[in-house]
Amino acid sequence: MDSAEYKIYISSGLFPNSTNMSFSYSSTGPPENFPMNDLSSSPTNDSMSLHKLQSEWFSTLLMILKASAMILIMVAAVCGNLLVIISVIRNRRLRVITNYFVVSLAMADIMVAFMAMTFNFSVQVTSRWNFSPFLCDLWNSLDVYFSTASIIHLCCISVDRYYAIVKPLKYPICMTKNVVAVMLLITWISPGLLSFLPIFSGWYTTSEHLKFVVDHPNDCIFIVNKPYCIISSSISFWIPCTIMIFTYFAIFREANRQEKQMAARVGNAMLLQEYGSNSGGLGNGSYGFGNDESQTPVRERTINKMKREHKAARTLGIIMGTFILCWLPFFIWYVTTTLCESCLFPDIMIAILFWIGYFNSTLNPLIYAYFNRDFREAFRATLDCIFCSWNNRGLPLDIDKRRSSLRYNNRTKSIVSESYVNTNYAQCRNSSNLAESL
Repeated sequence: MDSAEYKIYISSGLFPNSTNMSFSYSSTGPPENFPMNDLSSSPTNDSMSLHKLQSEWFSTLLMILKASAMILIMVAAVCGNLLVIISVIRNRRLRVITNYFVVSLAMADIMVAFMAMTFNFSVQVTSRWNFSPFLCDLWNSLDVYFSTASIIHLCCISVDRYYAIVKPLKYPICMTKNVVAVMLLITWISPGLLSFLPIFSGWYTTSEHLKFVVDHPNDCIFIVNKPYCIISSSISFWIPCTIMIFTYFAIFREANRQEKQMAARVGNAMLLQEYGSNSGGLGNGSYGFGNDESQTPVRERTINKMKREHKAARTLGIIMGTFILCWLPFFIWYVTTTLCESCLFPDIMIAILFWIGYFNSTLNPLIYAYFNRDFREAFRATLDCIFCSWNNRGLPLDIDKRRSSLRYNNRTKSIVSESYVNTNYAQCRNSSNLAESL
């Protein structure tokens, strides 16, 4: 390969992780009477050597920082999603239908860290593909598969929240365990038809790229044709995101309406109580008794359930928004570069887009811990069990089996103990008000 051919090969983008090189070299060598000794001892050559040394040092430092950031993302994704799965298994309060999708999503995020991030990490660190062509197709298939599975999981979660809040009467009928099992089965099977089948069959790319793969088996480049780009991006991102946007818009609108109704009811109850306290004789007792009577255990459980549904919808809405923000730049680049052949992007930008999308697998557990109190308590209990197991060797793994031994005090409050005390307090208050009215 002569110098001109080498220059075209590098700058044409066939090496996705290489920098733009605009130099060429000559195979004939320097002239016969060229003063090599004078050049080696010149100040210009010394400054060039110093600049080269500084450049190598900066490149090494940048590579260490980049590798550390990628390793941190991978470890956090695996540990955080494992914490989600273990917490749901240990805490019976979290074993609801919605969290079936959450656990399945956590499993998909773990597989993204193991199957997709690791191969990309090796390419970014070594700047070349270190495995066989079969593993290249396998990596591309797994990357498409788990990314598609993640967004379909979030689409299923949005549909589940839609029925739970907008149509609560139909929710127990529509979202049964059998229906959820079928939805999860479809969620895990359908992405395979978009990833493994077209990639290993060669339908996803152009004939020129297939010839390139045969001639260059040591390179791993994912180039798709226009029909596959439109179909895959629509099924993997655009259609599910459109469904999620409409469902969460309906959810937030219904949640705001229910919150306004609850606020109006609370205001009316406070007015009735104030009017009863200002009235004398039997009026005070009748109004006070009627207000407390309206707060029956069934009504209180219904209100608490509505509040939990609203908090869960808010948390899952934040998860959905985070997913869109993480993957939207990637899919814009993916469609743009395929439909516009003259549109070129720097290699560092492509790597950043990939890892921003991967970073979404790390953010989901952090969102659970920050915005959802049930998950936050379960995470804290699970971490206490893991890091302080030597102090609790005699306790069983499932925290529900040892709730009977929990005590309520001013320092430590368990969920069950707190609800038990609040229930007893409400009953005592109703009894005292009834006695006063009599």
